[in-house]
Amino acid sequence: MTGQYVLDLHEVDETQLALVGGKGAHLGALSRIEAIRVPAGFCVTTHAFRQIMAQAPSVEDLLDRLAHLNPDDREAIRLLSARIRRTIEDIAIPGDLAAEITRALSRLGEQTPCAVRSSATAEDLPTASFAGQQDTYLNVVGPTEILRHVSRCWASQFTERAVTYRQRNGIDHRTVAMAVVVQRMVFPHASGILFTADPVTGNRKVATVDAGFGLGEALVSGLVNPDVFKVRHGEVVARTIAAKQRAVHALAAGGTREVEIDPQRQEQPALTDAQAVRLAHLGRRIEEHFGRPQDIEWCLVDDDFQIVQSRPITTLFPIPETAEQGNRVYVSVGHQQMMTDPMKPLGLSLWKLTAMAPMTEAGGRLFVDATRALSTPEGRTGLLDLMGRGDPLTRDALETVLDRDGFLPLLPEPDPGRPPAAGRTPAGGASAPIETDPAVVDGLIERSRASIDALRRDIATKAGPALFDFLPEAFEEHKRVLTDPLSHQAIMAGMEATWWLNDKLHEWLGEKNAADTLTLSAPGNITSEMGLALLDVADVIRPHPQVVAFLQNVDDDGFLDELPKHAGGTLARDAIEGYLDRYGMRCAGEIDITRPRWRESPGTLVPAILDNVRNFEPGAAQRRFEEGRQEAWKKEQDVLTRLRALPGGESKADETQGMIKRVRTFIGYREYPKYDIISRYFVYKQALMKEAERLVQAKVLAEKEDVFYLTFQELHDAVRSRRVDDRLVRQRKEEFRTYHALTPPRVLTSEGETINGAYRRDDVPDGALAGLPVSGGTVEGRARVVLDMRQADLGPGDILVTAFTDPSWSPLFVGIAGLVTEVGGLMTHGAVIAREYGLPAVVGVDRATRLIRDGQRIRVHGSDGYVEILS
Repeated sequence: MTGQYVLDLHEVDETQLALVGGKGAHLGALSRIEAIRVPAGFCVTTHAFRQIMAQAPSVEDLLDRLAHLNPDDREAIRLLSARIRRTIEDIAIPGDLAAEITRALSRLGEQTPCAVRSSATAEDLPTASFAGQQDTYLNVVGPTEILRHVSRCWASQFTERAVTYRQRNGIDHRTVAMAVVVQRMVFPHASGILFTADPVTGNRKVATVDAGFGLGEALVSGLVNPDVFKVRHGEVVARTIAAKQRAVHALAAGGTREVEIDPQRQEQPALTDAQAVRLAHLGRRIEEHFGRPQDIEWCLVDDDFQIVQSRPITTLFPIPETAEQGNRVYVSVGHQQMMTDPMKPLGLSLWKLTAMAPMTEAGGRLFVDATRALSTPEGRTGLLDLMGRGDPLTRDALETVLDRDGFLPLLPEPDPGRPPAAGRTPAGGASAPIETDPAVVDGLIERSRASIDALRRDIATKAGPALFDFLPEAFEEHKRVLTDPLSHQAIMAGMEATWWLNDKLHEWLGEKNAADTLTLSAPGNITSEMGLALLDVADVIRPHPQVVAFLQNVDDDGFLDELPKHAGGTLARDAIEGYLDRYGMRCAGEIDITRPRWRESPGTLVPAILDNVRNFEPGAAQRRFEEGRQEAWKKEQDVLTRLRALPGGESKADETQGMIKRVRTFIGYREYPKYDIISRYFVYKQALMKEAERLVQAKVLAEKEDVFYLTFQELHDAVRSRRVDDRLVRQRKEEFRTYHALTPPRVLTSEGETINGAYRRDDVPDGALAGLPVSGGTVEGRARVVLDMRQADLGPGDILVTAFTDPSWSPLFVGIAGLVTEVGGLMTHGAVIAREYGLPAVVGVDRATRLIRDGQRIRVHGSDGYVEILS
């Protein structure tokens, strides 16, 4: 039965993807699963497609042109892809190939109505479904029409949507081949889609059935809204029955047509509950076979379900792997660290090795298992309070899970005498008494610097296996410094003083977020100093027009060596080098060690330097700091005067003055531990990259950046063995690419449900975007939506709108009037620096970078926590 170009479906399984494409491979595998019925048919293999392509040498030139088109140039893609399709469809199918297809068709019956379906080799993959990118033709009758539609399926490899999808996913058109599936046509009473995991929430325990009358094309094309059944544990737990006014039916002579449904049937369910449950059970068998949640197309004929397609659901966020039993609740680390992008394996493993808490990973992101903390009354209260202070959306997401009966039951406290759970301690109390003395902070910083100096000195003597013997000791020192009780007390003292001032001054004076002004230009904040220091760099460069002109055309990172060739260039280079000596270990997404640091990619800073040259006068850094300090002092005097006029005012004023001194002493130190971490990370990275260079020289790696796709332990093994699995590196690169398409949730459960929380507020005007107020004041200006610092082009009065900000963004803060982010909390870095600079800021604004367009005029209400779009 098997020929050179045709295989029957029962001869095919998922190992033959390259021969029969994704759809063919899955259908062949489905046909082998017990109790799963698949319409009979055959596959025209990719050998046939390649033979046809070989007969069209002109297509090669067209593919070359196609590969160089911008994925967003839709008109050019439309014209070129249409030309390729016409060329392929015009090729006559060779006699031997046509005969083989016709023989296979005769086994079904020459006049048997068939579905002719494209099956690309890059289709229905675990990482990219390519759903709907190629063509399917229903109710095709007779050998002539079958052959014509096979040609049309080959040509659909180059539909505009398929070409655009491949280009945006970085897939070479030549690496994808097209098979064609021909199956006996099914004429169903009802049809639809079964998702074995809820496609909206991600819950793997809930199957979702979409159902309509007639052929499934009515649902796929959006012609009708489906009935929707939610099935959990063998029971329909929710249903929505739609008014199904139209359906698609097959014509006797071939083809299909739309028909109106009798009004009396329109609101009848397309399935019974029992049928939906039975279908979900079949879906679980299919899911078990393929090992991951599936998107399944089904048809119901005479109360018998037939499966006509199954593909992986590629949009689900992965579930962390754990050996723990029972339901689990995970909290996103990225939302706390202001870095929700995926991390490469080396970055993930280094952060886990140096983090203060155990972490797990999923989808290229890190999560903390919060189950244990949420399982006792005290732990639950403490964690919810802590999350609520930082990010109300995370707290709301956790409460959403906890409100579900039985998902995470409360357990009795295991030890009534143990210390309180992590959370907010009584205002002003801190974790332990600490003297309000700047010398405390100075001593902590000096100890950190001494430890990092020792790390640099010691690591310089290590290479090869000795380096990897040394690094675990360095990681322990790393954690020792970061868990220094005095350091923790200093951080908490500043945070708790902030909370106290905001709470008490609101209670006593009706002041909202008074600490925002009282902390302006607080001393010792390494992150705010970093932004101001770049203003000083601009002061050096501004008097030298040749340097300014040169920097405007910089397009690579070797520009520092070229600067001395221009008048004033040596001074400019020295100023930038000095800045990099102090801050060059920083970068966007800096918790991922694999990200290029400013020292490695100094061109990143050039747009911000030029903005500072253009938008500021000399001496702006000192002037801005002093203006903030004076404003904070005036606010302090105003608050104290008003307090003294109240009953018991002297006591209130004295207590407040002590808290103001406390917050200004310690709040700047809040930023220093992160600086310590990232300083150490750059030292680790420089040592590891020397090992990577040696592996490249030994031809173990193709390029040194390949080490980013190995875990720390795998890199250690590679250095010892001088061997690396190239396939593993390629697989990790592909996985990392797909992780970019996933949106990480704030909270994730072991059932796969993703929860991002919501604001439960009634004080936000209609049409405004709700968020978290983190820095007071109101400002109106032009929105600049910036996702990459290199693309920043900011003018005076602009409001920065971005997904998240970590400390590396602070050089942009000096030139903006306000801040809006999608991720953030009251004490995250962006919020702290916004307050330092006196910028009205609202964070945690869901989908801000998509709902606000670049250039729109917006108003940021930093005290009330919402953003208005004005034009």
